[in-house]
Amino acid sequence: MLFSDVHGRKVVSTATAETVGKVDEFVVDPRARAVVAFRLKKTDDGDTLAWPALTAVGADAVTVADAGAVTEAQGRVAELVGKDHRAVGKRVLTAQGDELGKVADVDFDPADGTLLTLRVGEREIPGADLVGIGSYAVVVRVD
Repeated sequence: MLFSDVHGRKVVSTATAETVGKVDEFVVDPRARAVVAFRLKKTDDGDTLAWPALTAVGADAVTVADAGAVTEAQGRVAELVGKDHRAVGKRVLTAQGDELGKVADVDFDPADGTLLTLRVGEREIPGADLVGIGSYAVVVRVD
């Protein structure tokens, strides 16, 4: 599933069938090479949905057990929040320092958040090749 497909998607409580927010950002942990949380907008309390607290990422909505799943970012997730850690739109550099283009989109597994590919122009770089995400660029291993 692509970041662009999930961005703006409603987050719905399965307990009440109410919308508790909308997906605004993706919090990626480059060490785990996975989405570890969603940042939400239009919420009543908190702005972060940690991956373990969500029920599913479906074709039409992200579901959670109840609105209590939405909290403030904590721990490692709090460290990874903000524009310095966003992948989409950033330059992509190889570990050797060669620029490959910019991240246009990211494909991830909706079952567990694992990064599948980084889409850089016409090229797809395996998520397993992600080395890091910084304020200037995304760094990848390329054979």
